[in-house]
Amino acid sequence: MNLDLRIPMGLMFTLVGMILSAFGLATNNRPGFYDSSLGINVNLWWGLVLFAFGLTMFLLGRRGQKLQASLPPEPVDESTPPRGH
Repeated sequence: MNLDLRIPMGLMFTLVGMILSAFGLATNNRPGFYDSSLGINVNLWWGLVLFAFGLTMFLLGRRGQKLQASLPPEPVDESTPPRGH
């Protein structure tokens, strides 16, 4: 099984980043909503950070899968007994 964990992690962070960014955009013009964070729209900025991180993880995972698919298969050594069940 060749599951690269960067792909589902990247999708998850990208989705959370999109949701958080959308919330930050939707609440951008509310008066007094971001007073406790010195007027900085923290939801928008951290949503963009999570989106960029998730996209990077996803793209690196896809690149790793393509690289692994292009490599020749490893030779099987028939002289050693099989391990496991």
